[in-house]
Amino acid sequence: MASRIVGKFFYGLLVLWGVVTLVFFLFNVLPGDPARMMLGQRADMQTVEMIRKELGLDRKMGLQYARYLNDLSPLSVHNHTDPEHYFYFDQQRYPRATELFSGSQRLLVVKPPYLGMSYQNRRTVTGMIGDVLPTTFLLALTSMVFAFLIGLFTGVLCAVWKDSIFDRVALVVSTIGVSLPSFFTAILFGWFFAFVLADVTHLNLTGNIYEIDDLGNGRVLQLKNLILPALTLGIRPLSIIIQLSRNAMLDVLGQDYIRTARAKGLRFSRIILRHAMRNSMNPIVTAVSGWFASLMAGVVFVEYIFGWKGLGYLIVNALNQYDMPVVLGAVITIACIFVVVNILVDITYALLDPRVRQL
Repeated sequence: MASRIVGKFFYGLLVLWGVVTLVFFLFNVLPGDPARMMLGQRADMQTVEMIRKELGLDRKMGLQYARYLNDLSPLSVHNHTDPEHYFYFDQQRYPRATELFSGSQRLLVVKPPYLGMSYQNRRTVTGMIGDVLPTTFLLALTSMVFAFLIGLFTGVLCAVWKDSIFDRVALVVSTIGVSLPSFFTAILFGWFFAFVLADVTHLNLTGNIYEIDDLGNGRVLQLKNLILPALTLGIRPLSIIIQLSRNAMLDVLGQDYIRTARAKGLRFSRIILRHAMRNSMNPIVTAVSGWFASLMAGVVFVEYIFGWKGLGYLIVNALNQYDMPVVLGAVITIACIFVVVNILVDITYALLDPRVRQL
């Protein structure tokens, strides 16, 4: 099992490198000049060139790529004669890096990965992502918990009451739920619950988890703003979990040991809870883990429509402003989430199925 986790870890590093390389070169071949967008169209060429030099955009693309990888790596090499590399040692912005080796010109250090600084507000990308990531995580976690609990319960009932009216209706609703794009569901739910039924639900179309109170009470927790985006994000994984749990439960209920347990006179509810559900959890765990990582990546449209200031909202604004370091940092963060989730899934498999531990 340990070898599988180590292999997954190195495979995850390879995936991260591929993501960084693809997005970096994609943004560098697209038309547009970040320096020009920062200064406006009326800025003179001398000022534009000065900003380009400050941002390192005057270097060749290969050098920019190598430097970005060096900044991302926890183990990196720096030049004594390049003052720009010494921002790592600025105590006001970063914890001090640990020097491993210092030569006449080169310096080898261990440091936290550096994602660069925003072109627009000159804030660190790490700080900007750190401000919004908990909000996105809360939204994705709430959506996944809602989808898992309701989907598992509904799927089990569909399997127990196979071919009943409840089973048929649930399958039709889950098929529709899978077919609906998230952005369309967001618009539909926002219109219906925040406009048509506004007097009943008292929900806002847009809003964040914290809002500034009009009465001067500062930031106020607004959990009701979480309902619509969480419901929108949870519809598709809910539909998938209903179908997966139903099919997995039907497969398990047809096994010999289930028939033996029923022949021994065990209560049907105990057979479902103690035997059938546990042995049917593997495909459900796969769906939950995969969809949780997907929700962290797929919140872009939903967050933007509902004004939920999370990672997706940050990505949209960065794309509009051609703020490449922010977009790159957000994409790398999402890729890291996928890698970590996949490793956790392997560990969970081993806990649920002893056969996996023997591989």
